[in-house]
Amino acid sequence: MSDRRLAVEAWESLFRAQHEVFAEISRDFTDSSLLQGEYDVLLTVVRSADNTARLRDITANLLISQPSVSRLVDRMVTRGLVTKCSDPEDGRGSLVTATEKGVHAFRTLAVEHGRTIARRMSVLTNDELRTLADLTQKLRGR
Repeated sequence: MSDRRLAVEAWESLFRAQHEVFAEISRDFTDSSLLQGEYDVLLTVVRSADNTARLRDITANLLISQPSVSRLVDRMVTRGLVTKCSDPEDGRGSLVTATEKGVHAFRTLAVEHGRTIARRMSVLTNDELRTLADLTQKLRGR
């Protein structure tokens, strides 16, 4: 059993670090053509085969509710970033596909966003990054 006080201190430090890093890397979206939520949707879609993902898989990767994801995707359809159609394998589900415009917008922003993340994380060595990844996976129960 771990020390309770140490556990609380570690949690507070992790929470504050996450908040500060997130605030810094979120600046990439200030003058971007994509909102952060749109980028997050496209991240899942563009990484999927044929730039297509199930709506439920997108929802699983975002930290917002299913109705909020559905509304966000519908706004993205209106903006021409994705298309949405019924999933032939699941009549209740939907497939979301990135359009050429969506893929381009995502990749353009992803280059700079990746640089920002790498720059911010460069305070850690590669061994520390691996340890951080392992520890966060463990905390997530994976």
